[in-house]
Amino acid sequence: MRRHLFPLTLAALLLSTLLLGGCFKPPTPLAGTFPQISVAEAQRGALSGQRVRWGGMIVGTTPEKDETCFEVLARPLNSEARPRRTDESEGRFIACAPGFYDPAVYSNGRELTVVGTLEQPEMRKIGEHEYQYPKVAAEAVYLWPKRQESPVYYYPAWSDWYWGPWPYGYYSPFWGPWPYGSW
Repeated sequence: MRRHLFPLTLAALLLSTLLLGGCFKPPTPLAGTFPQISVAEAQRGALSGQRVRWGGMIVGTTPEKDETCFEVLARPLNSEARPRRTDESEGRFIACAPGFYDPAVYSNGRELTVVGTLEQPEMRKIGEHEYQYPKVAAEAVYLWPKRQESPVYYYPAWSDWYWGPWPYGYYSPFWGPWPYGSW
């Protein structure tokens, strides 16, 4: 009887592995293979015409007549093509997509991933500093849902005054009289 359970257990394990492996794929508009081109390499301008998948945090959204341009602080992408939560930055880039994207929805601080073709870099200012932005003609723009922060709960070991190696601890974390009156 046990010999018959092994193939079923193995099949269930393989099926669950395949199903979980499917959870870490990029969304359909971002799927595909792309060359590993960094923002710094693209700033030099020799890579025009290359397809890229870049992402990061939106710094600004500017709707124009026929397109909307996003200024993005580039971040490395994870296996889902979502920007990682890190302070590491690869620089900034501009992604322009046809149509209107509402700046109230595509607001500063939101995470964005784009797929598109590199164009010639564009010189703009960040404050008083001249900066050469790589420019992407975006074919797909994917706004990631806001991340939900998990609350952190702290629990005392037994109570506020348990600090000893014995079952009932000491009277208090203070080595003096009981701070809340006498018992």
